Amino acid sequence: MAAGLHEEASPTTIEIAKDLAARMDFRRGIVVYDLEGTARRTGTSPATVKRHIRVMRELGALVWLIHGSKRNIAAPGEPYMATATIYGAVIPPVFDEAMGHRLTGTGYEARVCGVTEAGRKRAVAQASARSEARDQSRRRTERQRPSGRRGAPARTSRPVDNVVVDNPRSQAREPHSLGRYHRAPAVQVNGGCKDTSRERAICPTAPRPSFKISYNPDGSRRTASQTRRGIGIIQQVRPRVTWTQRASSRELEVALRPRTNAGWDSQMIIEELHSWHLTWQPVNPAAYIRFRLAQQATAEHQVAAYEVAEGWDEQEASGPLAASSPDLVRSVLHGLAEGLAAHSARQAELGLDDLTDDSAAATMAAFLNSRTGAPA
Repeated sequence: MAAGLHEEASPTTIEIAKDLAARMDFRRGIVVYDLEGTARRTGTSPATVKRHIRVMRELGALVWLIHGSKRNIAAPGEPYMATATIYGAVIPPVFDEAMGHRLTGTGYEARVCGVTEAGRKRAVAQASARSEARDQSRRRTERQRPSGRRGAPARTSRPVDNVVVDNPRSQAREPHSLGRYHRAPAVQVNGGCKDTSRERAICPTAPRPSFKISYNPDGSRRTASQTRRGIGIIQQVRPRVTWTQRASSRELEVALRPRTNAGWDSQMIIEELHSWHLTWQPVNPAAYIRFRLAQQATAEHQVAAYEVAEGWDEQEASGPLAASSPDLVRSVLHGLAEGLAAHSARQAELGLDDLTDDSAAATMAAFLNSRTGAPA
């Protein structure tokens, strides 16, 4: 500070540095910022603490290690605790060069591992000066000691060190604005108009609705009665499905519109939601419902596209089931007869004939051709 390396350095900077040093972990050389606490202990404002911390960083006495945030790092069940800002105490390289220190490492990880030749000479000279000062102080004390009272301590006068008085107004001073608004010149208008032109002012613009219009799947506008009906169904679903109660009735009504538009009632919707077997609580139930319904719609669309590609005809496949009971029985038996005949032929080719002379296929065919198997 006495060297005047920084024009904003003052005794307040030293007081804030002492507060940091009192709380510092010297094994690792780190200290927690604690802006509000530092301002309270030093009797300054948070803005003053910020300014002098910046001065110390520019002087090379502090480095910024960890940037604090409002993110909660407390364990579940513990009170809220944010991330603290951590500073590291450092010695400027100029000081090490002047003292003749030999360093290992770079940056914040640098450590003193020895001294240079100039540093050794400086250390020897300082030790000699301190020893000489102690000897002179002892001899001066012995000369000033009264002869009548041996061993009594002598009262020596010491110079009074006046404490530097800091400007009290500098403690409450806030940092200046970064802008130069007080020196900005007046606005000069070189041309054009300062007002809106008449043509632009009377230009018709399309009115923007202040509300959102909802539409049905067929493209028609959704009416208020449809919305009331959907909300009425949701009001019966929401109390009976626990994990949906985080969302409002309006959000659930919008998410479940594919089901309510299809004519589903509350019981059908409740059964489907329970069939998902959720063992956890979605943070956004409405978004989760929209995702599941979209997933189901995509799967149904893929199945339909596959059936079309394979040539599947649902009416043709369900034709035998729609036939009368005797015709259905006869059709099934004919199919069994053909299957048994094909199986017997295959067994004969492999040399695996039945041990009996009876043929199941022949017996089935005889039954179908008999009067008993004839259609009524």
